[in-house]
Amino acid sequence: MDYRSKDVAFYYIYKALAHPEHNGYVQPFTLQERLMHVAEAKRTLGSSIEWLCDNMQNEFKQALGGAPNSQFVIDPEGKIISASSWSNPAGLRETLAGLVGEVIPPTTIEELGLKQLPPPRLAATGVIARPQMPSSMRAIVVKPQPSLEPYYVKLRAEVGSGFMQEGLGWLYIGFHLDPLLGVHWNNLAPPLEFNIETPEGLCIASSRGMAPVVKTEADADPREFLLGLEWDSKILPRTDFNKAELILEVNYYACHDNGWCKPFKQRYHIQLVPDRNAGSVRSRGRSGGGFRNR
Repeated sequence: MDYRSKDVAFYYIYKALAHPEHNGYVQPFTLQERLMHVAEAKRTLGSSIEWLCDNMQNEFKQALGGAPNSQFVIDPEGKIISASSWSNPAGLRETLAGLVGEVIPPTTIEELGLKQLPPPRLAATGVIARPQMPSSMRAIVVKPQPSLEPYYVKLRAEVGSGFMQEGLGWLYIGFHLDPLLGVHWNNLAPPLEFNIETPEGLCIASSRGMAPVVKTEADADPREFLLGLEWDSKILPRTDFNKAELILEVNYYACHDNGWCKPFKQRYHIQLVPDRNAGSVRSRGRSGGGFRNR
């Protein structure tokens, strides 16, 4: 097929974040929040390229192979004529040149005039020391339960590989402010508290936890906990393990940048099975990366 008379349309595809916590962004819980991420990407990147947004079941991501930074060239009939599991700009230019011809002279990045903007400014960070994480932690499935209010604070849960292999290890519980929802911790109010109910056969070191009292009036650091976890396979056989759920309830106060402060009580169900769409945290608390990880 001769493509030389065809125009080339470029699209970004928004999928689950490959590396949450870069620039403070966290995994959205709803499609509306994903669309907020798309708007934020447009704002910070300054690009006029259109975006396509995957649904919350991640069907588009799975249909295209599940890679976090893939690249495709698709013809007008919908046939994939070039695919790469990792974005390769030089390779893409070469492929397009072979299909539609060279662009002479090529446009430079400077000529695009991109007005890139910084991510949202949060309250103070670095106020609370972050926990030293055990090696080989893996994100597990977190199911936020219906709530009349947005999840201004979002839970991330991980378990160590030792637990999966030996039935004894660590459970990480992290409560992260969503920077796109414009809130910060109100440290003049009681600190965040949570409690966890475990099914029979699972034993947790502490079923209740409370964040430390912070002297700074407001901050944006995550509230994080490492809890010992033990699994008795005689009581909870492996055939039932994947169906077992921990029930977590969290209470916290949040203040919005518009001036309101109020308490929230929200609930999660947690399954001790890997979440393939939760991404990996490369360096906890490190800035940078942002929406480069699509």
